Amino acid sequence: MANFLSTFLFFLLFINCAFSWKKDEFRNCNQTPFCKRARSRKPGACSLVAIDVSISNGDLVAKLIPKEKNQENTENGENPIKPLVLTISAYQDGILRLKIDEDQNLSPRKKRFEVPDVIVPDFVNKKLWLQRLKEEENEEGIFSVVYLSDGYEGVIRRDPFEVFVRESGQNGKKVLSLNSNGLFDFEQLRDKKEENEEWEERFRSHTDTRPYGPQSISFDVSFYDADFVYGIPEHATSLALKPTRGPGVEDSEPYRLFNLDVFEYIHDSPFGLYGSIPFMISHGKSRGSSGFFWLNAAEMQIDVMGPGWNNESVLMLPSDQKRVDTLWMSEAGVVDAFFFIGPGPKDVVRQYTSVTGKSALPQLFATAYHQCRWNYRDEEDVYNVDSKFDEHDIPYDVLWLDIEHTDGKKYFTWDRMLFPNPEEMQNKLAAKGRRMVTIVDPHIKRDESYYIHKEASEKGYYVKDATGKDFDGWCWPGSSSYLDMVNPEIRSWWAEKFSCKNYVGSTPSLYIWNDMNEPSVFNGPEVTMPRDALHYGDVEHRELHNAYGYYFHMATADGLVKRGDGKDRPFVLSRAFFPGSQRYGAVWTGDNSAEWDHLRVSVPMILTLGLTGISFSGADVGGFFGNPDTELLVRWYQLGAYYPFFRAHAHHDTKRREPWLFGERNTELMKEAIHVRYMLLPYFYTLFREANASGIPVARPLWMEFPADEKTFSNDEAFMVGNNLLVQGIFTERAKHVSVYLPGEQPWYDMKTGTAYEGGATHKLTVLEDSIPAFQRAGTIIPRKDRFRRSSTQMENDPYTLVIALNSSMAAEGELYVDDGKSFEFQQGAFIHRRFTFSNGKLTSSNMGTATGANNKFASECIVERIILLGLSPAPKNALVEPVNQKVDIEWGPLLLRGGKGKSVLTIRKPNVRIADDWTIKLL
Repeated sequence: MANFLSTFLFFLLFINCAFSWKKDEFRNCNQTPFCKRARSRKPGACSLVAIDVSISNGDLVAKLIPKEKNQENTENGENPIKPLVLTISAYQDGILRLKIDEDQNLSPRKKRFEVPDVIVPDFVNKKLWLQRLKEEENEEGIFSVVYLSDGYEGVIRRDPFEVFVRESGQNGKKVLSLNSNGLFDFEQLRDKKEENEEWEERFRSHTDTRPYGPQSISFDVSFYDADFVYGIPEHATSLALKPTRGPGVEDSEPYRLFNLDVFEYIHDSPFGLYGSIPFMISHGKSRGSSGFFWLNAAEMQIDVMGPGWNNESVLMLPSDQKRVDTLWMSEAGVVDAFFFIGPGPKDVVRQYTSVTGKSALPQLFATAYHQCRWNYRDEEDVYNVDSKFDEHDIPYDVLWLDIEHTDGKKYFTWDRMLFPNPEEMQNKLAAKGRRMVTIVDPHIKRDESYYIHKEASEKGYYVKDATGKDFDGWCWPGSSSYLDMVNPEIRSWWAEKFSCKNYVGSTPSLYIWNDMNEPSVFNGPEVTMPRDALHYGDVEHRELHNAYGYYFHMATADGLVKRGDGKDRPFVLSRAFFPGSQRYGAVWTGDNSAEWDHLRVSVPMILTLGLTGISFSGADVGGFFGNPDTELLVRWYQLGAYYPFFRAHAHHDTKRREPWLFGERNTELMKEAIHVRYMLLPYFYTLFREANASGIPVARPLWMEFPADEKTFSNDEAFMVGNNLLVQGIFTERAKHVSVYLPGEQPWYDMKTGTAYEGGATHKLTVLEDSIPAFQRAGTIIPRKDRFRRSSTQMENDPYTLVIALNSSMAAEGELYVDDGKSFEFQQGAFIHRRFTFSNGKLTSSNMGTATGANNKFASECIVERIILLGLSPAPKNALVEPVNQKVDIEWGPLLLRGGKGKSVLTIRKPNVRIADDWTIKLL
C-alpha cells in the first residue's frame, strides 16, 4: 500500500510539473558546460596545424598538432596534448568524408564512441581510392589537394588547419569549409588526478559523473554562395534557419539537438525536441545547394551566424564570395563529417541518403488515414468507432491503441477486462481491410511476474547506472528499466518478442508504435536518462543519447519483419529519430497543441524532416493537447490530408473529436478532406516509391522544385507534394482571403475547379470553407482513384483516373507505380511502373522498368476509366485508342470533383485501357 501511495504521489507531482512547457526544466547553453565553453572561443583561437600530410590506403592522412611549442606541454596543467589523426576520404557522387580522432597508437584512455549501424554498407563500397596528392602554395599558405569528382576537389590547408571543398583549380570557388574561422577545438580524454568540478556535471538536483573529464568537440562550418541554411531537425521553427548569433541576436540560444520528451512544446523556438539529425543543407540562387552531416549521437548545439558576427576575424574570406557561417558543438564523440557538393537540392538529399539510407517503402495501408486517441477505452469503444466511420461513409485504414490497453503498462500484454478478445477484434477490422496499431515503449516495468522484465534482468540486458547496477527510472509503469538496444544481441532478442506466438493476442494485422524512446525518464535530468549511465561496450549514455530511440525503432521494425518470415514490410511509428531512421518507418512531430500556431509550424517541421531523409512524417491532426475549435480542426484535416503521414490523435483529457461529433456540415468537410487523401493514394504511393529509390522526399519545399526562384527560399506556408501539387495551408482563424505564390513560368490549375492561374505571380484568393488551396502544376499528369471505399485495401481493383494538366506547349507527363502494397517482392521486380506522356494531341503509356509477359512477378487488371484534360481547347469530338483501334467519346463539361463544380474541361470516359499495358490515345 505504501508503494502504491508513493507511486500515486509521484505521478501527481509529475503531471502537475511536466505536462506543460516549463523552460527551467531544461538546460540552456549557459547551463551546458561544453556549449558555454565553445561559444566563448574567439575566431582564430585554434592553433592546430597539419603535418605529415600523405596518401595512405587510399585516403589523405595527416596529424594535427599545436603550432606553438608551449602549447604542446600541458592542458590545464595536467595532461599533454597529443596529436590528432585526420583522415579525408572521397566517395562517388561528390562526397567527402572527414574523420578526426585521437591517435589510437598513443593509447588514449579509451576509444571514443563512433556511431555504428547508421552508414549503409553500399556507401562504404563507393570509396574512391586516392592515388595522388597535389601540393599548392601561395600567400595564404600550403595546400594539399585531392580529386573529389569531376569539377570539385578536396583541400586541406596546413597552417592554419582548414578543410574545404572547392571547384576544381587553384582559384576555384569554395563550396563548403571546416575551420575557416579557426574555432576548432577537441577536448582529449584525460586521467583523473584530482577532484574538481570538471569530473562531474550538475543540473538542478541531478549530478552526472564525468569519468573521462570534458570530451567535447566544436568547429565552424561555412556554406558558400548560400542565401539560407535548412535542416537539423527537430525544432518547432521556420524552415529557413534563423541566425542565433550576430548583431541583434546576441542573446539567442543555439539550435539544440538532444532528444527529449517535451510536453506542449512552444513554436518558433530553437529548443530541441524528440529527434536529432545533425545534417544541414544550404541553398542560394547563384550556385545552388550543398550539405554537411556530422555523424555524432551526443548532445549537439549549433549556432547559425548572422551577417556581421565575425567582422573582427583575422581569417576574412574574399569579399566577392558570400557565405553562411555556422558553429557546431558536441559533448562527446569524434569528428566523422560528410561534405555534399550538390549542386542541386535534390542532389544533396540524394547524396546524404546514399550515406544513411533511403526511405523504406511503406505498405499501402500506412499511407492512408489513421485514427488514434489516448485511449480507446475497450473493445466496445473500438467497435463503435469503427462502425461510425462506416455509418458516415468515411474511409480509414488504421485504429490505434495507446498505453491503457495493456495490463498495468506492461507491453506485449492486454488488459483482459477491457480487451478480452484482442485477436477477434483485430480480425474483425482486418475483414474490412483495416489494421490496428498498439504501443510498445522502451521502459520495462520492474515487476518480477512480468516475463519481459524477468528475462531481461536475468540476461543482463538493461542499461546500467554509473555504479554498474541496472538503471532504474520512472515512466508510465512506475519503476522501470531500459533495454540496452545498442547491443545487437539484445535487439535480436527484442525482435523475437513480436512473433504472434510470443506477443499473445496479436495477429499479422497488428502493427507497432514506439513512443517515449528519447528515452523518456520522468525522474531523470531533463526528463531523460543520466549521461553517466552505461551501455554495451562501456559507452556512456552521453555519447549515444540521440541514437537510443533509433536502435529501439530498428529492433522493433526487424521484429515485424521476422514475424512475417521476411515477406511483409513493417509499419512502426517512432517519436525519437536519428539519421537512418527513414529505413525503419515513420515518425511524427510529437506532442503538439490544438493551436493555430502549431498547425502553421507543422509545415516547416515536416519539410525539414523530408530534407534530412525522413520522408514518412506527419503531425497529430487536431493537436495532441487541448480542444481545437471546429474551424481549426477542419483546417487541420484539410492540411493533414497532404502530410506524408496522416493521423488524427488526441490526449485522453481532451474531448472526443472523431469527425462525426461536430455537426453534419463539419462532418462533411472532414470527410471531404479524408476523401482527398484516398483519391490521391496512387499519387502518394508513387511518390513513396520515388523516396525509396532516390531519397527525394514526398513533401518538398517550393525551392526544391524551383531552385532559382528567390521568392520560394523562405516560403514555408506552402509546399509541394511531389513535383506535381502545390498546397497552401490556411493558418488563421476566420480568414477571408489568402495570398498564394505560384512559382515558375507555367500556369497552375486549381485542383477543385480546374481554373488556371498564372505562374510566377502571387494570387489573392477567397478562402473557402470546403478546401484549402491546392494546385496541379502545368505539364504534369496525376493518377487518382475516385471511388471511395471503407479502406485502401478495398480500393485495390478500382479503376484509375488520369488528370492531365497541359503546359503552354500542350504537353504533360507523369508516372504511376503499383505493386502488391505489402511485400518485399518489389525489390525483385514485382511491380508496374508506367510513364504517361501527352504531346501533339496524343497520350502514351510506356513501361519504366519492370518485367513483362511471363517473367512479370506482379500483374494488375486495373483499367483507366477516365481521363481529364485541363487547359485544352478547342474540344476534339472523340479519341482513338491504339493498338485496339477503338474510338471513344469525349465530353466537354464542368469539372465535377468531390461534389464541387468548376470550369468546363475535356473528359475521355471509359477508354478502358489497362495500366499494365502499352497504349496510345490520340485526340481526333
